[in-house]
Amino acid sequence: MSPLDLHIQYQSGENENWSGRNTDPKSGVQYWYQAISPASLTNTLSNADIGLIGYACDEGVQRNLGRIGAVNGPTVIKERLAKLAYHHFDKTITNFGDVACIDHNLEACQDAFAMIISKLLSNKIFPIGIGGGHDIAYAHFKGIHEFVKNQPKNRIGIINFDAHFDLRPVRKNGNSGTPFNQILNEFDKVSYFALGIQKASNTKELFDIANTYNVQYAVSSECTVENITQIKQRLENFLSTIDYLYITIDLDGFSSAYAPGVSAPSPLGFDPNFVNSILKYLFKSKKVISCDLAEMNAEYDLDSSTANLAARLIDGIVGFVNKVRFHQH
Repeated sequence: MSPLDLHIQYQSGENENWSGRNTDPKSGVQYWYQAISPASLTNTLSNADIGLIGYACDEGVQRNLGRIGAVNGPTVIKERLAKLAYHHFDKTITNFGDVACIDHNLEACQDAFAMIISKLLSNKIFPIGIGGGHDIAYAHFKGIHEFVKNQPKNRIGIINFDAHFDLRPVRKNGNSGTPFNQILNEFDKVSYFALGIQKASNTKELFDIANTYNVQYAVSSECTVENITQIKQRLENFLSTIDYLYITIDLDGFSSAYAPGVSAPSPLGFDPNFVNSILKYLFKSKKVISCDLAEMNAEYDLDSSTANLAARLIDGIVGFVNKVRFHQH
């Protein structure tokens, strides 16, 4: 990937200004903005444990006839993340900036993001992608696949926290509603489990496609704290069949009470406590190789509640990441 590519705009982490509450220098690091190391992907990568990389793109949302605004997702999420109290002193976190889509060339943006993910993994850095539309998932998966394809055990599982399957057939070109259809069509050794599916948001055709590809799913009404034991049992069976796990979180899977700032809000959906508990459980498997958040739309957020939720999710994920690089097995 070259930042000079006509269809790609790359802004390094060194060009982003993190800010937060002033503190006494004698107190050391107190907030995220003080702990983050900025870096550029055009240089030799730092010895980071975790790398943040933004996907500033809503071309896929626009193609899918959604409410545009996700292009600013990485910026607003990082702004809220910067202000959180910091407690991850055993880890080094680097902000590698953002890759952005220009000239409506979604495919070039996805190819660049895939190369970035593969590069981070090759340097033993755990990636956290920050979107942007959910077309980030196709790009992210391609990067993971490139990294693991030559390893003897390389079956990748995908767990998608989402109200939607995102299995729409590709009619003309990809969009934010097609990523998992594209993945299942183009790659083998893939297993897909969707958590939070809302029947009102998915047509019969999409349920039929899910059944055709043996997609496992739990509908939204099943995804509650009260039912968490049964969900974990299903996930345990899923985890036993894969070598690596990619986790993707579409913020529209949450109830609009928590996440109004998305392209497709819903009054029904996840409680954050459910998602947090499941994430903690999944990371204990030591199979999680990478993760991302998608569909943050600041245009429709209320009092930064969605951005704050996304920031808290990232903070939690960083806490769950095992310091020992599990993807060396």
